[in-house]
Order: sequence, then structure tokens, then C-alpha cells
Amino acid sequence: MQNQAMHIKAVFFHLESTLVRPIKLDIHRFKASIGCPAKTTTPEYLQSLSKAQDQIQAQTSLDRLELEAAADSKSPPGTVEMLRYLELKGLHLAVFSHGSPAFVDHLLKNLNWASVRNFDPVISRLEFMATTPTPGVVQLATQKLKLAADQILVVTADSIIQRQAQNAGAVTVFFDPSATPDMAKAEGAYQISQLDQLKKIVRQGIPLPAGKLPNDLLREFLDQFDFHDPSILINPGVGEDTAAIDVESEEVLVLKSDPITFATDAIGQYAVLVNANDIATSGATPRWLLTTLLFPCGVTPSEIHKVIKELKDFCRRWQITLCGGHTEITDAVVRPVVTGMMAGTVARRNLIDKRNMAPGDRVLLTKGVAVEGTAIIAREFGDRLAELGLADSEIDRCRQFLANISIITEAQLAAQSRATSAMHDVTEGGLATALEELSIAGGHRIKIDMDAIPVFGETRKICRLLQIQPLGLIGSGSLLICCRETGCKSLLQTIRKSGIEISCIGEVLDSGQGISAVEKGRSIDWPQFEVDEITRLF
Repeated sequence: MQNQAMHIKAVFFHLESTLVRPIKLDIHRFKASIGCPAKTTTPEYLQSLSKAQDQIQAQTSLDRLELEAAADSKSPPGTVEMLRYLELKGLHLAVFSHGSPAFVDHLLKNLNWASVRNFDPVISRLEFMATTPTPGVVQLATQKLKLAADQILVVTADSIIQRQAQNAGAVTVFFDPSATPDMAKAEGAYQISQLDQLKKIVRQGIPLPAGKLPNDLLREFLDQFDFHDPSILINPGVGEDTAAIDVESEEVLVLKSDPITFATDAIGQYAVLVNANDIATSGATPRWLLTTLLFPCGVTPSEIHKVIKELKDFCRRWQITLCGGHTEITDAVVRPVVTGMMAGTVARRNLIDKRNMAPGDRVLLTKGVAVEGTAIIAREFGDRLAELGLADSEIDRCRQFLANISIITEAQLAAQSRATSAMHDVTEGGLATALEELSIAGGHRIKIDMDAIPVFGETRKICRLLQIQPLGLIGSGSLLICCRETGCKSLLQTIRKSGIEISCIGEVLDSGQGISAVEKGRSIDWPQFEVDEITRLF
């Protein structure tokens, strides 16, 4: 199965290579008889002929060969049943052919079930040749069906047509009766050997009703997981409502839960890393994840599968076991929501407790502010940024910030240092809120040098364009570390050697709560945000 989210509204068949296959049709002989190159479609070649007489002669030859072939055409087994299934699902059915209208009519009659009225539109060679240059099948389909290219599923056995459709943004299915029975991918497309297999693919792109994810789909998605963690006694599965974990050998179990509500793109990645980040700040190793996935009505199985695959991939990357959860389609949400509950383990002597911070400790910050917020804004509001004048290359760079939202590496390095007294990752509410939380949890006031806070140029620019403040913008990817002054230099060097930027932005003061800020040598008020700045964009 492809990791491709689909929302299919129409299925477009290349008639002569899928639904009705002329027994004597030899496309290579067709092309050779009129001098058409192998990698050029017949409409493109006919349109390229400069002399009207040559075009008429070639078309006449083609018409004769096509009608001869159409006389003995047959449908592959299961064709009619498959078409009925697609009709019942409310999908637009359309066909296209590089043959003449007469050729198309003969093939449809031989289909027995179908007539021109069953397919809308029916596109023949004449329509391809009516426009210069010759349009691709997807361009014609989008014009006639008034659908986006990615809402159209193109089914063909012609590799040229397949590539054209893929390049235009359509989902493609390559039909090859000689292929192995199992569905596979062919050059990034689905591949089938029997038309009946199309039902399974199409189902992935049809909206699901409200309720739990159907058990057969859940089983199919979970079958792609490898469960090798020996501590898991009961793995997730259909009918399993709990996960069982053997923790006999562990000293301290660290727990965390967090929902992902702002992002829709890469939401699975956010869910794993945002929860794992918090576990890592305690000095623990992230081990087990449970997720509750809530999708709005209208979601398709493939869209759900994309999220589940992201969860699987990022859990595997960080050696975390996805050990259970729940998936549901509900009108209680208008966009996907993923809530994660993460558990990790740590030896009692290595547990990092924020209450261990002390006056004189240095406050360090990795990377820069609003790493996550920069990525989310670029991915969710790219069009708005473009309208405000941000270049595509700049938007793309901001999207790539997503790769840096994990703080696990620097947290593990900091946890190995005896100088580390506290850690806190920056999340909702940005650095401004995170420092206040650190102060409260640690029971000490904190002094911050505003001029030392690193802000990426890209972040500063998009915040200026959108009139929001970087310090109040969601910031997973940045880790706050408190460490003893004596070990500060060594810790800075260790983290920098790993390729991660880190800055000293302040120090811990006496007992109490609150932030003292200094900018250009003058005391200023510490900024406060009731809600995250990103909420102003939704």
C-alpha cells in the first residue's frame, strides 16, 4: 500500500487497455503503420503532421485497424462487477481513448453493461486533437469534471499515459495482467493484475462514516507494524482494548500525554516527538506510546493510514513502541487531532527533577525560538505567506524546520552531565511561557538576557509579515537546560560537537517565581501570552 493520502471523486479509465481489451490490438503495429514514434501518443503524432493530406491518410489507416481490432474485443474478468461497485460508491466514471469515436462506441457495446450514458465524460481521439498542443488526459478530465487533479484516479496499462497522469498530479493505477497477483507499486503508482483489485485501492480514497475505524482496515494498518519489544506482553490489535507492559526491571516509570491540535500536515511526526521530548527532559528514555486519533467526518482510509504510518515510522526511528490506542471518525472535530500518551524509563539516580535548580545555574537554550511554529506556519499557511511576498524558497526552508523539532539528542547529552540540574522543552506558548513554567516548577526566579536569545532569520521574517511575536510562538525543538556554572562550558562544547546550536541566555536567581528580563542593559517587562501566537492565524 502506498503512503499516499487520497480523496477520490472520479475514476478515469483508459478504455482499450483496461475495461475492454481488443484481442488483435497491437499498439506498436498501429504506430509503426503510420510512422508514430514509440514514446509519442497517437493524437500528439497526428497533430504534429504538417500536411492535411498526411493527417487524413494516417487517420484513415488508424480507423481501419481500430475497427478490425474492436470486433474481437473482450472485457477482463470481473469488469462489470467492479464498475457496479464504483457506481454504488457514488464515484464519477469516465473513459478516454486515443481511438476514433466509432472505435470507442464498438468497445463500449462489447462491454455489455456499459453505454455512453454510463460514463461521463467519454473522450476520444477527436477531443485530444481539438486543442493545440495536445492536452493530457488529466487536463481534459479536470476541465470536464471540474475536479482537482488529485481527486481523479487514472487507470491505464499504457506507461506513457501513466507518467503523464502522474506528472499532472493524479493518482494512477497501472493495470498489468501479467504481474504478480499482489498489489504493488510501479514507479510510484499502484499496480494491479486484476481489475477487481481496484476496489481495495478506491476504498482507500472514499470518505468513511462516523464511528470507529472498521476492523478490517485497522487490521490491515496494524499488520504493517513490527512488534519486537520483549517488554510488551499484549500488543495492539483488533479486540485488544489494553496494552500490557512488563516493567519489573525498571526503576522509575515517567509518563506524559499531549495532544496535537494545531497541525494537520505531518501530525504523526509531531505526536511522537512532542511527547518524546517531554520524557527526555526528565533524563528518561522514551519507550512506549499510546495514541487516540480523532478524524473529522469525510476522512478517507488513506488519510488515516498516512497518519498511522507516520506514527510507525517516527516511533521506529527513535526506538519507541506504539503499543496501543484508539481511532475514530467523529463530528466533534473539524480537523485531525492526535493525542499521545508516552511512557519512558530512567534509573532513580539519573532522574532529573526541576526542583534541583539552584541560584547561579546558567540557563541554556538549544537551536532558536519557535522551531515548531515556523514549520507549522509554512506548512499550513504557505499560500498566505506567498501572498505577503515570501519567496517559495524561503517558505520551503521554513517547512524544513520540521526536521528539527526533536530535542531528544541534546536532552540525552545533557542528562549525561552531572552539571545539569533541570530541563524543560519549549512547546505551546513559546519561549516566554516555557521560561515561566520552568521558574514555577523549579521554585526559582530566572534572569534572561533578551539580546542573547537566538531567533532564526526566517522565523523573524514570517512573524513580522503575520504580525505575531516569536517569543510567544509554539516552539518544540528548543530545549531549556539549567546547569551548574562550573560545568556550563563543557556542556556547551559537548552539545555543539553533536551539531546542535546552543546559547547561554540567562541565569537562575534566588527562590521564588518569575522572570527578570534585560535588553541592551535596561530592565524590561517579560512578555506574556494568554494563548499561543499561532492561534491568531486559525
